Amino acid sequence: MASNKDPDPSLGYLTRKDTEVKLPRPTRVKNKTPAPVQITAEQILREARERQEAEIRPPKQKITDSTELADYRLRKRKEFEDLIRRVRWNTSVWIKYAQWEESQKDFNRARSVWERALEVDYRNHTLWLKYAEVEMKNKFINHARNVWDRAVMLLPRVDQLWYKYIHMEEILGNVAGARQIFERWMEWMPDQQGWLSYIKFELRYNEVERARAIFERFVRCHPKVSSWIRFAKFEMKNGEVGRARQVYEKAVEILADDEEAEQLFVAFAEFEEKCKEAERARCIYKFALDHIPKGRAEDLYRKFVAFEKQHGDREGIEDAIVGKRRFQYEDEVRKSPLNYDTWFDYIRLEESVGSKERIREVYERAIANVPPAEEKRYWQRYIYLWINYALYEELDAGDVERTRDVYRECLKLIPHEKFSFAKIWLLAAQFEIRQLNLKGARLILGNAIGKAPKDKIFKKYIEIELQLGNIDRGRKLYEKYLEWAPENCYAWSKYAELEKSLCETERARGIFELAIAQPALDMPEILWKAYIDFEISENEFDRTRELYERLLDRTKHLKVWISFAEFEASAIEDSNTDLEEEDMEDFLREQKKLCLERARRVFEKAINYFRTTAPELKEERAMLLEKWLNMEASFGDLGDVSSVQAKLPKKLKKRKQMMTEDGPAGYEEYIDYIFPEETQTTNLKILEAAYKWKKQKVSTDDD
Repeated sequence: MASNKDPDPSLGYLTRKDTEVKLPRPTRVKNKTPAPVQITAEQILREARERQEAEIRPPKQKITDSTELADYRLRKRKEFEDLIRRVRWNTSVWIKYAQWEESQKDFNRARSVWERALEVDYRNHTLWLKYAEVEMKNKFINHARNVWDRAVMLLPRVDQLWYKYIHMEEILGNVAGARQIFERWMEWMPDQQGWLSYIKFELRYNEVERARAIFERFVRCHPKVSSWIRFAKFEMKNGEVGRARQVYEKAVEILADDEEAEQLFVAFAEFEEKCKEAERARCIYKFALDHIPKGRAEDLYRKFVAFEKQHGDREGIEDAIVGKRRFQYEDEVRKSPLNYDTWFDYIRLEESVGSKERIREVYERAIANVPPAEEKRYWQRYIYLWINYALYEELDAGDVERTRDVYRECLKLIPHEKFSFAKIWLLAAQFEIRQLNLKGARLILGNAIGKAPKDKIFKKYIEIELQLGNIDRGRKLYEKYLEWAPENCYAWSKYAELEKSLCETERARGIFELAIAQPALDMPEILWKAYIDFEISENEFDRTRELYERLLDRTKHLKVWISFAEFEASAIEDSNTDLEEEDMEDFLREQKKLCLERARRVFEKAINYFRTTAPELKEERAMLLEKWLNMEASFGDLGDVSSVQAKLPKKLKKRKQMMTEDGPAGYEEYIDYIFPEETQTTNLKILEAAYKWKKQKVSTDDD
């Protein structure tokens, strides 16, 4: 029988101890304080490099005789040649090769390398520059000239080659040669900077006539505004005022329609201004304003105004600016006569000048552009032309009859059957009131109510009559208002408020009753609140309770229950008896108890409704309990907080799956409320299920 003990080692078997792998014990850092001298990774690497043994480092070669030098050169050349065969198009390799040959003072071999490099890529101007700089540095001038000549011949569009070539000749004092190179360059028609460099070169040697001739060729090659301005400034700098004026005049003849002509005219006018020729400058500005499109003449207008402020009078400034802006507006309204914003700007311009006839003319032309479609959105901007016209005639011109005519014609023009504007009716009526014509104002507002009744018109008309103390007229207007809009809760509330202010309590109550009896209301909650507040202000608590009951018959909204309970909690009836201080405190305490009991009944009724009739509204029920709890706490020792706390639900965070048209789309979290009676019901169901299971099991065992 086999034994479970370990085998005997004398029989040749290995014990478990012999086969056990012994791992080294992990070292523990006893002192964890930072070292006084911190060592960086960079320092470690540097010390490691310094500790490298000598045989690992590359040996330093020391050349002692010509044979070793020749071997070294042969080896380096072979390395460069092998590298060139691999990366033939790499310019940096060729440059390093040539520079190494130069360092060995073997200039012929260096030239050979440069030439081979240029055969590979002669379009690389860096090679030409390096090649020529090497020849110049070693004072091989003729070789450098040869390189530059070939470079500019093969790459004439590389400006740097020309600049370097000319710079070399100028340093050598070969002015004629440098000029010749410039001439060769100018045949290729370079950019403006090339021409300007040639001009600066001639000016350095005081060759003004030559520079002038170059400028003439320059403006022919580059006929731009900036070129002509430079030419004119050159003549002005040399004191040639007549020549400068001729340059500007010729430039205007050639570039009057150019996109940058504005800069030319400004420069020409400033030139004349410097020459004390104010009239010439003014003529130039006016000529420019006539020929340059208005969209590109902003800077020109600004310069012209500044010039007139300095050299002209106020009338001249206004005439110049207004005339040109008037021309601009005329052009715009001719293109789009229904663009009313342009008409507003045009009218504003004319009003700033102050000519009544022109202002009225522009107003008449503007209002003649009636919108073609009888839709209100097209008329909303247009109607303000009439309003501004009427305000101008009344306030600025002071013509009352013309103002009345403007309002009359405007009201005739509006198609009131399709739409109307309450603003124009009210402005016309207010104008008549300012003229102390109350009959005319009533006639206008009466026509407005008859043709185009609106809330604003009714409100303003009622406000006017009440300010005048005409209560009966105000009542009639309210009746018409409510006949036109019986669903308007604002009108009912204001009507009742009027009667309340007149101490007509029964009339106000009757109006409220008529209001809540309407089949449709726009904001019934406002109306009911106003009615309840009215009864509370009259200390009619029984009527208020009746109103709340009637409101609860229509809606069981949470806010209604809360408002009802808060009312009961604060409905303390005044005592007419003369009581002493202690008796008064007892009386108030009894009243608070009654209020608390009534409020509790409301809360209990509300909770019962949400529990039985609307069990799905758990959140509303929880909010109602929170309000009840706060109310009990506010009553201090009279309140019973514990009874309400026993009814509070537990909050549970749950998830439910969201469904979209494409199927399930994840889960969303929500708060669920578990009330105490639900917990008891759940426990009873569990016990009942357990009892049934046990009974079934017993019957099975008996069988």
